[in-house]
Amino acid sequence: MHIRPLQSASVRFFSFLRRLHERAERFLELNPRLRAWIYPFGLSGPEERRREYNGQMFADFHEQERMLADTQRMAFYTRAIARHVQPGDRVVDLGTGTGILAALAARRGASQVYAVDHSEILGQAKELARANGVQRVEFISAHSSAFTTDAPLDVILHEQMGDCLFDEGMIASVSDLRDRLLKPGGIILPSNFEFFCEPVMIRDDRLVPFIWELNVEGYDYSCLERSKPQNPGYYNLASSDLGLVDHFLGESEPVLRVDLLTVNEGAMLREVTFSRKVIRPGRLDGYAVFFRVQVDRDLVLTSSPMDPGRAPHWGFRILRTERDDFSMGDEISVRLSVGSWSDPDTWRWSHQKHACSGLGLAGLPI
Repeated sequence: MHIRPLQSASVRFFSFLRRLHERAERFLELNPRLRAWIYPFGLSGPEERRREYNGQMFADFHEQERMLADTQRMAFYTRAIARHVQPGDRVVDLGTGTGILAALAARRGASQVYAVDHSEILGQAKELARANGVQRVEFISAHSSAFTTDAPLDVILHEQMGDCLFDEGMIASVSDLRDRLLKPGGIILPSNFEFFCEPVMIRDDRLVPFIWELNVEGYDYSCLERSKPQNPGYYNLASSDLGLVDHFLGESEPVLRVDLLTVNEGAMLREVTFSRKVIRPGRLDGYAVFFRVQVDRDLVLTSSPMDPGRAPHWGFRILRTERDDFSMGDEISVRLSVGSWSDPDTWRWSHQKHACSGLGLAGLPI
């Protein structure tokens, strides 16, 4: 008779501890000096959690299947390697997975390819290389930060892009190898990225409003606005569905450009402001986050929700916002504040509406 109340109390207690821990971790992420003092030996933190998560996720065959079956992705990398890896090059394939990119570099004539991965998938990568007669590839089971070589590299080959571009630690991992091992004049493949954060309207039949915006059969939910969730993940939606977004409200253009040959993670902006003139009127439901990467003028890869030729294994994110209606010629001024680019849970966003009827303000309510 007394077990159920005790069980309920324990659930509430551990739920409270979990929420407290999550808030503490977010606070430490925004205060790196304090985190370094609390965890002086790197025992915990977002970077360590990301390494562990990636090691588990990319060991999964289904995740590898999705990447290998993405014909846009594979065609992009096949052509990029064929054009830019030269016979005799020394190449590192960062996060090699099943080793397909390392194999393509070796077949191109690279004299030495280092296939680096800290996931258990490396065992299958070695097996695949033997079965396919791939030579001059050395498989290294380690995180890239622990990898070193006795001679400079000609090429850093990688596919470290997450759905939000930066959320797989691309800049930290690639720039570390660049600064330590890439020879002067060496190349990073790919290097040039554009980051987008576009105001969008979701299709009417796919729209799911915040609960406090709903009135269902006369049942008004507006009182729940006082109970807005504090979990940052609630405010962004991951999708790869081309049928979700109805249209961009403005003309799409990048809000950030990154060149991995020169970028310094510590110098990246922590606040991005931009504006869009409304050329397609409608309801603002959020901001679509996606990326575009270009190797040559005719060799481009995109994860845009409006591009039928997008690489489908990448998703895009919708940073949700409360409804705001825009007319032709209105202007949306957006501010995106970032604690850490590699952790979308630290992102905050808001907008101002410039219209004849006045000025409005909306954003992430946490």
